[in-house]
Amino acid sequence: MTHTTQVSRRRFLQTVAAGAAAPYVIPAGVLAADGKPGANDRIGIAGIGVGRQGSGIFLSAAGFPETRPVAVADVNLRQGQRVAEKLKIEAYQDYRKVLDRKDVDAITTATPDHWRALVCIHACQAGKDVYAEKPMTLTIVEGRRMVEAVRKYQRVFQTGSQQRSDPKCRLGCELVRSGRIGKIQKVLAHNYPSPWECGLPAQPVPDELDWDLWCGPVPVVPYHIDLCTPRAKPGWISFRPYSGGEMTGWGAHGLDQIQWALGMDESGPIELWVEGPKFNPPTYTQSESRARGEKICAQPKVFFRYAGDIVVELSGGPAGGGKFIGEKDSVTIDRGKCSSDPPEIAKEPIAPGEVHLYKSDNHMKNWLDCIKSRQRPVADVEIGHRSATVCHLGNIARWVGRRLRWDPVKEIFPDDLEANAYLDRPRRKGYELPEKV
Repeated sequence: MTHTTQVSRRRFLQTVAAGAAAPYVIPAGVLAADGKPGANDRIGIAGIGVGRQGSGIFLSAAGFPETRPVAVADVNLRQGQRVAEKLKIEAYQDYRKVLDRKDVDAITTATPDHWRALVCIHACQAGKDVYAEKPMTLTIVEGRRMVEAVRKYQRVFQTGSQQRSDPKCRLGCELVRSGRIGKIQKVLAHNYPSPWECGLPAQPVPDELDWDLWCGPVPVVPYHIDLCTPRAKPGWISFRPYSGGEMTGWGAHGLDQIQWALGMDESGPIELWVEGPKFNPPTYTQSESRARGEKICAQPKVFFRYAGDIVVELSGGPAGGGKFIGEKDSVTIDRGKCSSDPPEIAKEPIAPGEVHLYKSDNHMKNWLDCIKSRQRPVADVEIGHRSATVCHLGNIARWVGRRLRWDPVKEIFPDDLEANAYLDRPRRKGYELPEKV
């Protein structure tokens, strides 16, 4: 029988606050004696946030012979129970109950973006390895704090940027990095829309949902199904303060590929600006499709400049990558696709002396293998943070509406208080981001 647990808001906030103030002790007996699962041990996994995307990720991990599913947690208790019943495991509403379990070695998580940083940091403090859906963060400060937690507690962290494990995407990045098209002149990316505002009317909260807990770090607003659902009419992915819109939704795929192809996994652009009408997001007061909001919030057009005078323009490129225009030819990378002009460039194999990038042909398996080896996976936390940062910079460019310099080493806008105010956001009491992990 599936065991369920509900906790009061007061108890949950006390637990969260305690976790933010002091790191967890890695539970004795969870890992093998040397601090990791032994070569023949099955990895105990749990899923935190098991809705539309999260259930697929967790069930994928649970399907590998080297794993042992243990539990799930979801603020919608019935949603968690449905997944738990398939595997005859336990379901909780409070994710900290999962992190307290000594038989959990690793977690998968696909909570809404506004929850992801706290879940991942607390998981690292509890000694759990993490597979986190993209975009990795809601703010740039969150990303750096997550990197610090992963490194401090020596965790294996995979960002769910699955195109890093796609052979055609890898080939496209290798072609660009190997100089097949000459010096890069320009990159055309997709024009990802930024988020807009939510003013949906109140609806009755379902009995199985802890709505206060769903809101978590952000102010509590009236429940509405088209806010709570990820991509609905329009869903939380389109709304501030829960997400960065499709700038971070799809942008975390496409701009990640541009970062990889440009060799910027530990860096980023140095300047950004916009061209076009002032950003003027609507407020949705009734359910409707994303079409109106996305059309409005795709303006103004965003530009990034990388070292070497490489300009990335959010205009006309593929959603899952970019078109790289060199001094001679071009390469286009998209989800599961790599093409070139002329076509012969993409057909010629990468030679031994050219650039060969990290090879992973299965994103989940790569994470599980790295849990055993303690090596860094193909979409390590620093990579996920840097790619998400580019997405956040795109939104900040629209919000500020002027040319900005960016320091990718210090991760600040030099001498710009207004822009730096967007590096993080306020959080509700009890859900604060720990100053030190």
